Amino acid sequence: MTLPPAPRPCASCPYRQDVPSGVWSEEEYAKLPAFDGPTYAQPARLFVCHQHDRGEERARVCAGWAGCHDMGESLGVRVALASGRITEETAEALVDYVSPVPLFASGAEAAAHGMREVEAPGVEAAEAIGKIRRVRSDLT
Repeated sequence: MTLPPAPRPCASCPYRQDVPSGVWSEEEYAKLPAFDGPTYAQPARLFVCHQHDRGEERARVCAGWAGCHDMGESLGVRVALASGRITEETAEALVDYVSPVPLFASGAEAAAHGMREVEAPGVEAAEAIGKIRRVRSDLT
Protein backbone atom coordinates (compact mmCIF):
# COMPACT_ATOMS: atom_id res chain seq x y z
CA MET A 1 0.00 0.00 0.00
CA THR A 2 1.42 3.38 -1.00
CA LEU A 3 0.93 6.15 1.55
CA PRO A 4 -0.45 9.64 0.80
CA PRO A 5 1.96 12.50 0.08
CA ALA A 6 3.89 14.20 2.85
CA PRO A 7 2.60 17.62 3.95
CA ARG A 8 5.33 19.28 1.85
CA PRO A 9 7.53 18.11 -1.01
CA CYS A 10 10.90 16.86 0.25
CA ALA A 11 13.96 19.11 0.10
CA SER A 12 15.26 17.36 -3.04
CA CYS A 13 11.96 16.98 -4.92
CA PRO A 14 12.47 17.45 -8.67
CA TYR A 15 9.22 19.44 -8.86
CA ARG A 16 10.35 22.13 -6.38
CA GLN A 17 11.53 25.38 -7.92
CA ASP A 18 14.15 25.87 -5.20
CA VAL A 19 15.94 22.54 -5.71
CA PRO A 20 19.22 22.85 -7.60
CA SER A 21 19.54 21.45 -11.10
CA GLY A 22 21.26 18.10 -11.58
CA VAL A 23 20.28 16.35 -8.33
CA TRP A 24 18.66 13.36 -10.05
CA SER A 25 19.71 11.33 -13.09
CA GLU A 26 18.61 12.17 -16.60
CA GLU A 27 16.42 9.04 -16.54
CA GLU A 28 14.51 10.31 -13.50
CA TYR A 29 13.92 13.77 -14.98
CA ALA A 30 12.80 12.19 -18.26
CA LYS A 31 9.84 10.56 -16.44
CA LEU A 32 8.26 13.88 -15.41
CA PRO A 33 6.82 15.25 -18.70
CA ALA A 34 4.83 12.08 -19.39
CA PHE A 35 2.43 13.03 -16.58
CA ASP A 36 1.58 16.36 -18.30
CA GLY A 37 -0.52 14.78 -21.02
CA PRO A 38 -4.20 13.93 -21.16
CA THR A 39 -5.34 11.12 -18.87
CA TYR A 40 -5.33 8.42 -21.55
CA ALA A 41 -1.71 9.20 -22.52
CA GLN A 42 -0.22 9.28 -19.00
CA PRO A 43 1.77 6.48 -17.38
CA ALA A 44 -0.57 4.12 -15.53
CA ARG A 45 1.48 4.33 -12.33
CA LEU A 46 2.02 6.52 -9.33
CA PHE A 47 5.09 8.71 -8.97
CA VAL A 48 6.59 7.76 -5.60
CA CYS A 49 8.79 10.01 -3.44
CA HIS A 50 12.49 9.66 -4.24
CA GLN A 51 13.37 9.63 -0.52
CA HIS A 52 12.34 5.97 -0.20
CA ASP A 53 13.95 2.79 -1.49
CA ARG A 54 12.09 1.01 -4.28
CA GLY A 55 9.44 -1.26 -2.80
CA GLU A 56 9.82 0.14 0.72
CA GLU A 57 6.74 -0.40 2.88
CA ARG A 58 6.55 3.24 3.97
CA ALA A 59 6.83 4.62 0.43
CA ARG A 60 4.56 7.59 -0.25
CA VAL A 61 3.27 9.32 -3.32
CA CYS A 62 5.52 12.23 -4.29
CA ALA A 63 4.09 15.46 -2.87
CA GLY A 64 5.62 17.50 -5.70
CA TRP A 65 3.98 15.25 -8.29
CA ALA A 66 0.64 15.59 -6.50
CA GLY A 67 0.98 19.38 -6.33
CA CYS A 68 2.12 19.86 -9.92
CA HIS A 69 -0.31 17.62 -11.79
CA ASP A 70 -4.12 17.46 -11.70
CA MET A 71 -4.65 14.34 -9.60
CA GLY A 72 -8.34 14.27 -10.54
CA GLU A 73 -7.18 13.55 -14.11
CA SER A 74 -4.31 11.18 -13.18
CA LEU A 75 -4.37 7.76 -14.81
CA GLY A 76 -1.87 6.51 -12.21
CA VAL A 77 -4.18 7.46 -9.34
CA ARG A 78 -7.16 5.79 -11.03
CA VAL A 79 -5.26 2.55 -11.69
CA ALA A 80 -3.73 2.49 -8.19
CA LEU A 81 -7.15 2.97 -6.58
CA ALA A 82 -8.80 0.32 -8.77
CA SER A 83 -6.01 -2.18 -8.07
CA GLY A 84 -5.95 -1.54 -4.31
CA ARG A 85 -2.45 0.01 -4.22
CA ILE A 86 -3.90 3.13 -2.57
CA THR A 87 -6.95 3.69 -0.39
CA GLU A 88 -9.84 5.99 -1.20
CA GLU A 89 -8.54 8.31 1.53
CA THR A 90 -5.17 8.50 -0.21
CA ALA A 91 -6.85 9.20 -3.55
CA GLU A 92 -8.87 12.01 -1.94
CA ALA A 93 -5.72 13.40 -0.28
CA LEU A 94 -4.02 13.45 -3.68
CA VAL A 95 -6.89 15.26 -5.39
CA ASP A 96 -7.05 17.83 -2.56
CA TYR A 97 -3.27 18.29 -2.18
CA VAL A 98 -1.83 21.83 -2.40
CA SER A 99 1.89 22.35 -2.02
CA PRO A 100 3.04 24.91 0.55
CA VAL A 101 6.19 25.58 -1.53
CA PRO A 102 6.47 26.80 -5.14
CA LEU A 103 6.52 24.02 -7.74
CA PHE A 104 7.14 24.06 -11.47
CA ALA A 105 3.94 24.44 -13.51
CA SER A 106 4.51 21.16 -15.37
CA GLY A 107 6.63 18.05 -15.47
CA ALA A 108 8.27 19.40 -18.63
CA GLU A 109 9.39 22.57 -16.81
CA ALA A 110 10.70 20.54 -13.87
CA ALA A 111 12.58 18.19 -16.20
CA ALA A 112 14.13 21.02 -18.21
CA HIS A 113 15.37 22.67 -15.02
CA GLY A 114 16.69 19.43 -13.56
CA MET A 115 18.52 18.30 -16.68
CA ARG A 116 20.23 21.64 -17.26
CA GLU A 117 23.16 20.72 -14.97
CA VAL A 118 22.80 16.93 -14.84
CA GLU A 119 26.24 16.44 -16.44
CA ALA A 120 27.97 18.83 -14.02
CA PRO A 121 25.94 19.40 -10.82
CA GLY A 122 26.88 22.45 -8.78
CA VAL A 123 27.91 22.51 -5.13
CA GLU A 124 24.33 22.68 -3.79
CA ALA A 125 23.26 19.78 -5.99
CA ALA A 126 26.28 17.72 -4.88
CA GLU A 127 25.33 18.31 -1.24
CA ALA A 128 21.75 17.19 -1.94
CA ILE A 129 23.02 14.09 -3.75
CA GLY A 130 25.18 13.23 -0.73
CA LYS A 131 22.20 13.48 1.62
CA ILE A 132 20.09 11.26 -0.64
CA ARG A 133 22.82 8.62 -0.83
CA ARG A 134 22.91 8.46 2.97
CA VAL A 135 19.13 7.85 3.12
CA ARG A 136 18.68 5.48 0.15
CA SER A 137 20.28 2.04 0.30
CA ASP A 138 19.24 1.00 -3.21
CA LEU A 139 21.17 3.61 -5.20
CA THR A 140 24.35 2.83 -7.08
